[in-house]
Amino acid sequence: MRTTRLLVFFGALVVIAALAAFVLFAMRTVGPVGVSFPPIDAAAVLRHATALSSDEFEGRAPATRGEERTVAYLVEQFKAMGLRPGALDGTYVQPVPLVGITPDPSAVLTFEKGAARQTLAFKTDFVAWTKRMAETVRLDRSDVVFVGYGVQAPEFGWDDYKGVDVSGKTVVVLIGDPPVPDPVDPTKLDPKTFGGSAMTYYGRWTYKYEMAQKMRAAAMLIVHETGPAGYAFSVIQVKTAEQFDIARADGNMTRAAVEGWIPVEQAKALFALAGRDFDADKARAATREFTPVALGVTASTTLKNTLRTVTSRNVVAKVEGRDPTVKDQCVLYTSHWDHFGLGAPLNGDPVYHGAVDNAVAVAGFLEIARAFAAMPVAPRRSVLFVAVTAEEQGLLGSEYYASNPVCPLETTLAVINLEMLNVHGKTRDLTVVGLGLSDLDDVAAAIAAEQGRYLKPDPEPERGMFYRSDHFSLARRGVPAFEPDHGDDFVGKPEGYGKEVRRDFFTNLYHKPTDTVKPDWDLSGGVQDLQFYWMMGYRVAEADRFPQWKAGGAFHR
Repeated sequence: MRTTRLLVFFGALVVIAALAAFVLFAMRTVGPVGVSFPPIDAAAVLRHATALSSDEFEGRAPATRGEERTVAYLVEQFKAMGLRPGALDGTYVQPVPLVGITPDPSAVLTFEKGAARQTLAFKTDFVAWTKRMAETVRLDRSDVVFVGYGVQAPEFGWDDYKGVDVSGKTVVVLIGDPPVPDPVDPTKLDPKTFGGSAMTYYGRWTYKYEMAQKMRAAAMLIVHETGPAGYAFSVIQVKTAEQFDIARADGNMTRAAVEGWIPVEQAKALFALAGRDFDADKARAATREFTPVALGVTASTTLKNTLRTVTSRNVVAKVEGRDPTVKDQCVLYTSHWDHFGLGAPLNGDPVYHGAVDNAVAVAGFLEIARAFAAMPVAPRRSVLFVAVTAEEQGLLGSEYYASNPVCPLETTLAVINLEMLNVHGKTRDLTVVGLGLSDLDDVAAAIAAEQGRYLKPDPEPERGMFYRSDHFSLARRGVPAFEPDHGDDFVGKPEGYGKEVRRDFFTNLYHKPTDTVKPDWDLSGGVQDLQFYWMMGYRVAEADRFPQWKAGGAFHR
């Protein structure tokens, strides 16, 4: 009996010691918990969002009068809040060299096989551009090859380019990841291959164009389908206006000459011209045994371009850390200030206001900066705020910053990205896009518990949202990233309300002039979230250890 009691006693000591070690580890991870959530001014958030999305700011497109007004507004706000200039030259501005390329809309794309021909009209039947700094690019009877999903993923034993040289050719690819069936339940997708139903970076259009460059293809055309793309073809058609890229010394001449999209209906017609069945070839592309298909068709087009080189701007401000031993380390907040500017009118309105995407998030970003600047005692490490340009052009501002960082990436503990903001009221949950990728989740879980909330993963992982905003430019270079989104469990709202507002936004407002400040906005949930995001940055800035990517994940690798 005495032996049993001793065993129980020592067992209890072991458990207590283990719990103490866990608590110490958690505290070292998340930092001190004595600082309370700061006040966030909902009226200020609304005021900033209303100003930035107003007609006066003309849709905030890079290299326009809208940019001039936006950058001036952000600099003025940072100065008034007492934040220091954050750029390396001692100002609030990091210049971002861009090239603007506007294609002539009279272009046509022609597929030919023998005497048969399929002619596609620009914008209606295809959308294409070049990122090369060239006034004219041509495809002249370029052989067309179908390469499935255009993926090379050795960790999954997958190669869609096997056995083929596509240099100088036009490759046609499917959007998304290969939908590999689960070997146990074929009605579901294999969670161990390409993330199951969740999109991986292999499914993103940016990856596919990167592969076209790597494989020295002359052109790449992605087949658009609304489901796997996550948006309608009308979103692609916005890209028929001026496109930007970072102006590089090589003139971007290593890129494929032509990058573009064709709707699935035109893809089916192309395969029919080739004497093939699109659906059958698409099904084969979902297997490891797939091999590229030479369609026996040629593609021809000429893109005539108007070029201009411009200097856009990231706006950079900081709160300097108090600890001289670590103040050169930083926590980074990002949010993109740009939208699409002036474009095709909708109901007579030519201004793409971008109120939710992304004026209200920038407004919240400013409130977080103000809250840090107002602290009587600064955090240990510095906190850097970078409002980036040209996110809507392919994460260009954040890509430029990641290649030319103010705070070296090896001393950047984390990036917290604000993309949109909850304008529909309080929620019991908070969505974390990319939940499970890093131990920033541990910080977030602790903060959520203090707010009486819980974390949930992305409800639409098939949209690949983790790869579609500015944190990704830092994440792909190794910086742990936190990408929050509003929750779906709304207080006082019926079940399914969260899904309903998401669906309404992406159907009726996303990248359209109708994305304006609405009279029924309820920013109480946005305030709750901004307090959360502030605390995330504060805890990381105070912590004794750097956050880490979790072992086994793509970013850890």
